[in-house]
Amino acid sequence: MKIPIKFLVVFFACSFVVSAIAQPGAHADHGQPATDSNWSELIASMDKMHMAMGAVVRSGSKDVDFVRLMLPHHQAAIDMAKTQLLYGKDPQMRRLAQEIITDQQSEIELMQRWLKQREPASAKENQTPVPDTGKDNQK
Repeated sequence: MKIPIKFLVVFFACSFVVSAIAQPGAHADHGQPATDSNWSELIASMDKMHMAMGAVVRSGSKDVDFVRLMLPHHQAAIDMAKTQLLYGKDPQMRRLAQEIITDQQSEIELMQRWLKQREPASAKENQTPVPDTGKDNQK
């Protein structure tokens, strides 16, 4: 099985940030203050992801649990990539960030559809329908 390069990049980027959290100052940005906006936003994305992943309740299905944990992981990748677009200067990294946003959003939508298809019938019946405002049909 071949692992897509974009997945590896996101995985290693997340691993880097996690190791930086575990060892503050170990990966200092050569003279940049640890409180700059870029760094703070990256860390906030990771914190949000960890909180969301920690709130996932085991379902009893390894597949469902995997997807429920991957959703906040992918969202964190999107949030970090948006931060890169705000602050990053390197054209190659900005292009990669845009690709991450596009790819991860597509995968989030796929996982959400997959989970929805596996909802028990009783959960689907108890959902409150969303009112049709007609806004989606206007152009």
